[in-house]
Amino acid sequence: MSQPDFTKLLDLAAEKLGGKTLLSSDDFFAPMENLIKPGRGIFIEDKYTDHGKWMDGWESRRKRTPGNDWCILQLGVSGKIEGVDIDTNFFLGNHPPHAALEACCIEPSATDTINWDTVEWTEILPKSPLDAGSQNLYAIDSDATWTHLRLQIYPDGGVARLKVYGEVKKDLSNIAATQLDLVAALNGGRSVLCNDMFFSHMNNLIMPGKGKDMGDGWETKRNRTPNNVDWVIIKFAYKGMIDEIMVDTKHFKGNYPDSCSIAGCLLDNGQGVEDDSVEWIDLLPQSKLSADNEHHFKEELSNRGPFTHVKLMIYPDGGISRLRIYGTLAD
Repeated sequence: MSQPDFTKLLDLAAEKLGGKTLLSSDDFFAPMENLIKPGRGIFIEDKYTDHGKWMDGWESRRKRTPGNDWCILQLGVSGKIEGVDIDTNFFLGNHPPHAALEACCIEPSATDTINWDTVEWTEILPKSPLDAGSQNLYAIDSDATWTHLRLQIYPDGGVARLKVYGEVKKDLSNIAATQLDLVAALNGGRSVLCNDMFFSHMNNLIMPGKGKDMGDGWETKRNRTPNNVDWVIIKFAYKGMIDEIMVDTKHFKGNYPDSCSIAGCLLDNGQGVEDDSVEWIDLLPQSKLSADNEHHFKEELSNRGPFTHVKLMIYPDGGISRLRIYGTLAD
């Protein structure tokens, strides 16, 4: 089944991006924290807890009173939501028949003291049907910026994962002269295109923190074509000037790339990275890499911008854990 275009965007609610589950009406069978974990959830036959069957998701008990169950989440970073996936993977006789989503925008620092009963919620997904054991994909028609969501399920049951796809909306204008990571997902950077991500996703390159294992990086398959080059293109949060680049091969030991190079481009609004007229300018010449190590490049940079995108090329293939592009905003 083909996936909607919005699934190529960043999952704003992902635990690895800093997303949190804050409160739920009930998570008797399976904790709400599972909603924002990676993947689609797994099933282990004959695994039980003191409360019943172990399930990899959020599952409330069978409701015997009026009303419905709900869960409140804080997005990892504020953003515009383009679509959602309410995934009921492995929830077959116990999934909710319907769900809805509401959103609000409040300062994350205020969530410790806020009275959730007084929050003004805006419905972004009306009560909609859910299929059992399925990805339930819905586009969201809203241009607003949101920080928190409330998932309503009717009347009860289990949801494996909630993916919230969208674009980071974060005002960086007050730190224009301060050095920052121009490609960081938390700042609004986005991996837009690559030639291969067989083993792990290109978005991992720009996630916060260190990679936790080989799966938490960008890894291509073994390529048998002579002189192969694998590549990924990343969009800056804002047009910027580059001061330093860090390429981290953490956890990649027998499968790190032999070397890498980086180019940049400056695109106008509306111009795509696949346009043949795009001029890629060399920033970092082909440079040797080593296993499980941070590689810092500063003096080696031949051009510092301004740029809107970078293209990381690895020779011939392999895995990179994180890419950091440190610099300042150009405007």
